[in-house]
Amino acid sequence: MVAMAPTLVLLHGFTHTGQSWDPVVAGLGERYRALAPDLRGHGAASERQPVTLEVVIDEVAGSGGEAFTLAGYSMGGRIALHAALALPERVERLVLIGASPGIADREERIARRESDERLADEIERSSIEEFARRWAATPMLADQLASVQAAAEADRLRNSPAGLAAALRGLGTGALPPVWDRLGELQMPVVMVVGDRDVKFRAIAEEMVEAIEHAKLVVVANAGHAVHLEAPNAVARAIASG
Repeated sequence: MVAMAPTLVLLHGFTHTGQSWDPVVAGLGERYRALAPDLRGHGAASERQPVTLEVVIDEVAGSGGEAFTLAGYSMGGRIALHAALALPERVERLVLIGASPGIADREERIARRESDERLADEIERSSIEEFARRWAATPMLADQLASVQAAAEADRLRNSPAGLAAALRGLGTGALPPVWDRLGELQMPVVMVVGDRDVKFRAIAEEMVEAIEHAKLVVVANAGHAVHLEAPNAVARAIASG
């Protein structure tokens, strides 16, 4: 009898969809049964309500089965971290790409929530094409190769302004509670993946690795924040390692 491949659940970042993981899934080959759902507020789930962390974690739990590896990028990494803390018996491995446990300082978090609310209002007044161009120009993403930028833009255009605004309000950095003080609860192996040009998130990843018992850091050369888009084979190797 042929053993069934283990399940891998992949959570995309803000403005992306599950299709953004296609190059990574291709790099993994047959090693996993890979599931890359569209998170609420994005793609095929743009109109699904409510957009809350609790509901999204329930959907991750429902898709993964009894035990699974969980990976997430940026916003998806933040959600994956919360899901691993909520489902410690079921998440066998956790892979976080360009991710953060949130904003620890209360005043800074409030300011970010207010900023995210203003941005959500602006998104609702924009076309998806206008916002896609604006988001691609943010400093963390502006240094990507033209081919990577083109693929990311095509993926962003699968979204709607209303859906992205709802996702920002419900799942944005300002909306979710920080979990820095809970990192020690993670007992599964954790892999932190970050691009060497992503200075901010590399520093966050280094701090997280110190706080997690079974954690390792993978720094991908010549990559920025969106490592899974810029170096999908390196991310596939990081997911499959260990």
